[in-house]
Amino acid sequence: MTDETITTTGIAAHGASRLPWVEIDSFNLELKDEEGFLGDRASKAAFLETLEEWRKPLRKSGEDPFGKKPSENISKKELDATLVGDDSEASAVVHSAVEDFAQDLVHVTRRFLKTKAWDKTERIAVGGGFRDSRLGELAIARAEILLKAENFKVEMLPIHRHPDDAGLVGALHLAPSWIFEAHDSILAVDIGGTNIRCGVVETRRKKASDLSKACVWEPELWRHADDEPTREIAVKRLVKMLKDLIVRAEEEGFKLAPFIGVACPGVIESNGSIKKGAQNLPGNWESSKFNLPGSLIGAIPQIGEHDTVVVMHNDGVVQGLSEVPFMQDVKRWGVLTIGTGLGNARFTNRNGKGEP
Repeated sequence: MTDETITTTGIAAHGASRLPWVEIDSFNLELKDEEGFLGDRASKAAFLETLEEWRKPLRKSGEDPFGKKPSENISKKELDATLVGDDSEASAVVHSAVEDFAQDLVHVTRRFLKTKAWDKTERIAVGGGFRDSRLGELAIARAEILLKAENFKVEMLPIHRHPDDAGLVGALHLAPSWIFEAHDSILAVDIGGTNIRCGVVETRRKKASDLSKACVWEPELWRHADDEPTREIAVKRLVKMLKDLIVRAEEEGFKLAPFIGVACPGVIESNGSIKKGAQNLPGNWESSKFNLPGSLIGAIPQIGEHDTVVVMHNDGVVQGLSEVPFMQDVKRWGVLTIGTGLGNARFTNRNGKGEP
């Protein structure tokens, strides 16, 4: 965890634990048990392994409803269709995998709730790519029921926004509120192990001052895993994406703030370096000689007539920040993001309507 540093201009430091709306009590927490990292038991890969286990006995008798297709090649859309399809055996296989995954999600969540940082958590939003499916929603709903059966007083629900949008919209809450007085949008970046996504995020403050109506305008996506670029090439491509968005935003008539919010895997230091957790990104992003915010400011020194400000934070934190407007009726809440791994963050509202 980095220091709660805020500069004299009111801009939060990279990886800060104090932001305009929330205190970040914990993020990127890595819990272990005798089988290894707990997060590995609540990931996309873990669900596919569970599905594979349920297919094995059927495959031996030649009755596997998915045939010879590897589990990792079965899309979420196909699995969702199977859940409500006419093939009851295929539906039962997927339901069984969902139930087992929900049990694992409960095991992991229980461990988080027993840590000091997650104590008294009232609500958990679940995001990540797995959430963007009917089977993901079922697993989340089942996990909440199981937790309540164990007398945990916590709600568990899918993150409100599409996970792709949440990782960009959350960047609004990295920015100081005064920056929105003369601007209606910011640039946001969401960096992952497979994709880099950029977008212009509209605040829509006239419709909702709490930013609950914010949306992403024409996002750009680059699947860098297909190209296997070097770190330098990846940064150049990212800069080009941002510059293209600036031009298009100006043409569209947006009043773009001189601010770029960046979501990135790993533990983010206050100087913008990455301490650990960026091993899936192209090249060595954890080098002491590499600083992504500095690189972006060097390539895009101004937006409009003002000097560019870049703030970077952990990707799980930023996705969680998209929930801020919907968490004002509680005080302490968290986010779990189910994807390649399990992202996590716990928040305490600073200006909410929860208990003082």
